[in-house]
Amino acid sequence: MSQFIESIKVEDQELFLLEFHQKRVNETFAHFGKEGSIDLAKIFKNLEHDEDGLYKMRIVYDLDKRFRTQMIPYAIPEIQDFQLVENNSYDYSFKFEDRKELEKMKMKSKAEEIIIVKNNHITDTSFSNILFQKGKDWFTPFTYLLNGVQRQNLLKKKKIKEAEITMQNIKEYSHFQLINAMNDFDDMFIYPIHKIINLPGNDDYLDI
Repeated sequence: MSQFIESIKVEDQELFLLEFHQKRVNETFAHFGKEGSIDLAKIFKNLEHDEDGLYKMRIVYDLDKRFRTQMIPYAIPEIQDFQLVENNSYDYSFKFEDRKELEKMKMKSKAEEIIIVKNNHITDTSFSNILFQKGKDWFTPFTYLLNGVQRQNLLKKKKIKEAEITMQNIKEYSHFQLINAMNDFDDMFIYPIHKIINLPGNDDYLDI
């Protein structure tokens, strides 16, 4: 049976974006024709976690409502370089635990992290949604692989906008940053666009 995963930010014993996480879990059960769901807030309460600081609560679950949890201390990673990787068939509509295809793409690349291109459109990295800066505004591709909770949160708050970001127009953006459940909009982790080592016009484009 397929297993799914939720990674939830816990800081000083407080859960973040719980509403979005619970909605995604509920939608996963409903999509696969299963009644009910698992209660993320109840799972956290039963852990009796009393540590301050930043943690990732990792929940792996299946559609029979079996689950296992981990509380992992977390630090935001700083990444040295990125590579565009084309994969027109990859689908990650649900947050599956199985990441073999993502890891295979990363192993073939020359950079520390990949940005997946699907049908000529920019999507996500291997672990996050992505934002691109043009002027003072920030945009996220509407061609995401997974509609992440932080992405939904920032769109709802109107801090970012959706845009069609392609291989043809990516150079119109000056900077980018990564967002996911653990990483909010953060001025400290903004990368210049040249951190992508194989922008169109370079020779290192990778087709998988």
